[in-house]
Amino acid sequence: MTINHNNILFSGENITKAFGAFKANDNVNFSISKGEIHALLGENGAGKSTFVKIIYGLLKPDSGKIFWKGEAIDINGPKHARELGIGMVFQHFSLFHALTVLENISLALPNNITTDLEKRIKHLSIEYGLQIDPHSRIYNLSVGEQQRVEIIRCLLQDPELLIMDEPTSVLTPQEISKLFKVLDKLSKNGCSILFITHKLEEVRSLTSKATILRRGVNIATVKTKDHTAKSFSQMMVGHEVKDQSSKKKIIKSNNLLSINNLSRPAENQFSVSLKNININLKGGEILGIAGIAGNGQYELMQALTGEFLVNKKNTIVFNNNDLSSLKPHERRKYSISFIPEERIGHATVSTFKLSDNYYLTDYINASASNYGVINSQFSKNMADRIVQDYDVRTPHENPSASALSGGNLQKFIVGREILRDPKLLIASQPTWGVDVGAALEIRSQILKIAERGAAVIIISQDIDEIFLLSDIISVIYDGNLSNHFKKNKINIEQIGLLMGGSKLKEHSI
Repeated sequence: MTINHNNILFSGENITKAFGAFKANDNVNFSISKGEIHALLGENGAGKSTFVKIIYGLLKPDSGKIFWKGEAIDINGPKHARELGIGMVFQHFSLFHALTVLENISLALPNNITTDLEKRIKHLSIEYGLQIDPHSRIYNLSVGEQQRVEIIRCLLQDPELLIMDEPTSVLTPQEISKLFKVLDKLSKNGCSILFITHKLEEVRSLTSKATILRRGVNIATVKTKDHTAKSFSQMMVGHEVKDQSSKKKIIKSNNLLSINNLSRPAENQFSVSLKNININLKGGEILGIAGIAGNGQYELMQALTGEFLVNKKNTIVFNNNDLSSLKPHERRKYSISFIPEERIGHATVSTFKLSDNYYLTDYINASASNYGVINSQFSKNMADRIVQDYDVRTPHENPSASALSGGNLQKFIVGREILRDPKLLIASQPTWGVDVGAALEIRSQILKIAERGAAVIIISQDIDEIFLLSDIISVIYDGNLSNHFKKNKINIEQIGLLMGGSKLKEHSI
């Protein structure tokens, strides 16, 4: 295929990239015009990340040609890409955790545009609705706040081509609307935007074209106005995608989980204190907790998992057992599973094989049949089962966690926790960054856990997900948990207002 380079800002012809015998990109053809907003779609493992890393200079193609403004070029690293006018907001962040927001952003910018940088960061953060303290250290920021740093850092470079990987996953509906207006303005001013998302309705509302990758191959480039979310899904997976996530009616059990006046002070000036959190959940109920990143979700998750221990007795009671002073491995003995938002470093060890990562959270069963000694074959069998049951795409048998794409690693983590058949599941951002098919499967499995009588807490910035899964909805803002609302007693706009700090007059349950 030959691309007509008139008015084309960037194009790639027959781009191929292989890792051993695995072809991540197989003769991919792609082009984006000046001022165009173009979506890049595909399942996890379809080759999207590899392709945009080639555009940004992080990877070199094995074959094919790259053109920038009609001229054939080799992009020699991210610095060269930025000099050309290519900026990228990563899904997996490239930030130095020990440095501040200001220092991280300064490192990525040429010296001639770092003047009054703190003022410019504050201005952009307000303009985009992405508030951040320039003096916060990255290790004190939540995942969502770190993504804000990436977005602001990229926009300060004034790019001609802006690559955005899942940029809306941490925003309220109101903020998404504002961001889309900004992107539309950037587009009208000549900036091209390559937009990667798994929220297919965003594709239809924002972009003019979409390129679909399936297992490394460019399946089609289409006008988005001519397609629906369903037809996009079908092109991505190669068959009709059926939503099986409707929850069956069940008889709820007695109260399983009680959180009573849970409070914790802020650890430092960048963390959030929790103020008298109260939760009561019956078996079979799903509580969805919405909120903008940085409002106490991380601190709440630490308290629920036992990474932070409360001193007051009976603050956390599950199945008539006081868990307040128990650590995570002790809480797991009560048939509790956790899905943290950080896949690498928190949910998995990047250098460990999948079998070893399985062992980390089920070492009791993995050692039981071997007199307390690690049974590597048991762990490998269970890891293989997760890979098979959850369609985890791996480059080879039993790879390290770092060898998987973000979405495939998430599928493995979710499968590992659900395979334990917990009586309480606590999940933070369970489908963040996964494709539509994987998200449906993960949500279906969470609903099945509830149907079997488990209590479930979902902490998510995806409001659609909150409404899809939850029986009861609450919002966390500045460490305060709002009243609990039945799903049919509140709407998305009201949830968005609560996420922004407004109060509702409606009565809670």
